[in-house]
Formats: sequence, structure tokens, C-alpha cells
Amino acid sequence: MLRRRVGGPSGPLVSALCLGALPFGTTVDQKTSFAILDRFVEAGGDLVDTADNYAFWAPGGTGDESERTIGRWLADRRRYDDVVISTKVGARPTVPGTGLETAEGLSAPVIRKAAEDSLRRLGTDRIDVYWTHIEDRSVPLEETLGALDGLVGDGKVAVLGCSNHATWRTERARATSRAHGWTGYTCVQQRYSYLQPRLDIGLPEGGHVHATAELLDYVRAEPDLTLMAYSSLLSGAYTRPDKSLPAAYDHPGTGQRLTALREVAAELGATVNQVVLAWLLGGDPPVIPIVGVSSVEQLDEALGAVALELPVELRARLDHAARG
Repeated sequence: MLRRRVGGPSGPLVSALCLGALPFGTTVDQKTSFAILDRFVEAGGDLVDTADNYAFWAPGGTGDESERTIGRWLADRRRYDDVVISTKVGARPTVPGTGLETAEGLSAPVIRKAAEDSLRRLGTDRIDVYWTHIEDRSVPLEETLGALDGLVGDGKVAVLGCSNHATWRTERARATSRAHGWTGYTCVQQRYSYLQPRLDIGLPEGGHVHATAELLDYVRAEPDLTLMAYSSLLSGAYTRPDKSLPAAYDHPGTGQRLTALREVAAELGATVNQVVLAWLLGGDPPVIPIVGVSSVEQLDEALGAVALELPVELRARLDHAARG
């Protein structure tokens, strides 16, 4: 499988496709989750993304389920050295049955405890990529970043990233870490796909932040910064008739983008989902897509995108439709 560095030239070398584990243990049962993880590793994948709150909103969910499922798979398959684990802190509700309004936040005590809890659920002694899941402007950046640096110094975390942060906050955090000699963010994770939403309408899920042109330009200019994209396939809305596009994507530009996607997919003998992923993988800047699946068959379709070559003229056609 195609490989990419995460977090600059000194970061780990990982698969160019990341497996999103959000539904594992809730809407995707353990047997199926194990089968998906087995197939992903068999195909050369090794980057697995989760969080300490997946999926608290599912019926009966607490937020422990995804990490615990991955931990059981790691123990059962003895795959501790074969995968790179990416997990997050900050967005776990502190009151059962609520959402981001009671999120745990990014204070130093929360970060230290959450990291220990994640390590316990995962059954590992180190988190390879640790993300601040949301912003917490009620806590000084120095407190959050100092706590994260402490985890790196203790050997409990390797690479740091921020998710759902405004670009200016990401830059300010990186500058603050540099000024203190701390380990800084070298990964950014935002919502991003080929179709683009109208940001004035708002995204369907609370707390989601979409990658902007400013962020893409920032990542291009920072050689140590890696961009990962969640919701890269819009939860199946590209191809599934039972999944409608969110209201934010209902604008004139969407139609011409979808037409271009379908034409390019037909010419390549590929699926629309594979073309979307190939467009992200080969973009400027290149993106590591996070793909959430609920079956091995869905995973196999996504894996087919890694070897899909987008000729220059077809990529230009997609880009032109995106600008139109």
C-alpha cells in the first residue's frame, strides 16, 4: 500500500489510507469490527483512527466502545507492533446523555486522565497520534500544550495533532509550542471531501470544522504538517440512495461536481467513492483520507482507491468542476 509520513520527516511511516473506527463496538459489532481490522492490515493498512468518545451518541453508547474494541482486537491478534493508533481527547461528555455542551475539554488534568484511560482501553503503553478533538478556549493554550508535551516526554504519546480547530488557532498553538521548546502539533484533522459545503448554512454535525482554502494553503507551506480528512465519503451519500446529502451541500456547484465525478469514474472503470479518495490522496496538498466502513466489502472498495491513478487530464477536469 502507498505510504505517507505523518507529522513531518521524523514522524511514522503509515498507510496512505486511514481506517476510521468510529462505529466499532456500537453500530458495527465486534465480529465485524475484527474482520474489518483483519482485512485492513492484510491489505497493508496500519493507521487506525478512533477517539475517547466514539460513539457515545449511539443507543447505549458511553464513548468507550471503539477504543475497547480496538484494544480487544490488538490483544486477540497480537498486533501491537503492526498498527499505528490515532485517538483523541476533549469531546467526551462529562454528563451522560448530553453532547458537546458538557465536553470534557482540554485542561491539563483532563488530558492526563483521558490519556491514561485511552491507554487502558486500548491495552497499549503508547498512543502513536494524539489529537485535541475540539477547541477549548476556556483553557489557556499554554496549559493544554504543556500537558500534551508532558505526555510526549513521558513516552505515552508520539505525535500530536489538532482536530476541528480554526487555522489561526492551529498556527498560534504551533507558535506557542515552539516558543516554549515543546512538542507541537504536526497533524491537522478536519472534515474534507470533493464536494464542498456552504459554510454559512452549517455542517450537519455539531462541532465539525471543514477544511478551508486558508488551511490547505497553510498545510502546503508547512512541510512538517500532515492533513487528515474525516467524512471523506460523506457517510455514503455519494453512492447510496438511502443517504441524502446534507443541506449545506445543496447548492449549484454540487451538481457539476457530481457529474464530473460520475464521468471520470465511468472512464476509469472505478466507483465514485474510489475517485473521491484518489482525488484526495493525490491532491495539493496530499491528504490522508479517514474511511469509516461497516463491512469488509465497503473496505475493499476503499482500498481499491489507493492504486487508482488519476491521469492529469481527468484530475484537471475534476478540479475545473470544483472551481466552476
